[in-house]
Amino acid sequence: MSKGVLLIVSGPSGCGKGTVLQHVLKNEEYSYSVSATTRAPREGEIDGKHYHFMTKAQFEHCIANDKILEYTVYCDNMYGTPREFVEEQLLRGVNVVLEIETEGAFNVKRLMPDALSVFISPPDMETLETRLRGRGTEDNETVEKRLAKAREEMLLADRYDVVIVNKENGAEEAASEILKAVEAKRNSL
Repeated sequence: MSKGVLLIVSGPSGCGKGTVLQHVLKNEEYSYSVSATTRAPREGEIDGKHYHFMTKAQFEHCIANDKILEYTVYCDNMYGTPREFVEEQLLRGVNVVLEIETEGAFNVKRLMPDALSVFISPPDMETLETRLRGRGTEDNETVEKRLAKAREEMLLADRYDVVIVNKENGAEEAASEILKAVEAKRNSL
């Protein structure tokens, strides 16, 4: 059995990563690595499914005990990747999906150079702003912070192995592009 591919997926908040990855994860050869965070849960989010919600002290304990593969601070909250799950899945031949921001993506790619990094981009900034405001989950100040961060992230897209534009109603097409890229990567290992 061949080892699984570690798929690193990044993109600005509101670009549609979650929707695209729902299509990718319908394939049983893929497993989603649930990130840990110190961010408070949004309405409807479930601990262990959407994130492993932790206090700052719990998160720092995991870092100190090498239980976090990588971590970063994003919009004043800590986010990280639990190490054990990723390593176990890859050894079983399962492709592991990491949905992480750019700094974390570059850290993981440095630690695991065989990983495939994919940047999902919105069609344009206007579409991104409409999506973020349409969620209705954040105040105007937070949306503005996310838009500023998105502009920074978009400048880093060319550092990824693959860049995919998630067009309006294009999540299935974007997912298909990701599946093809992972298959090509797996065949090259």
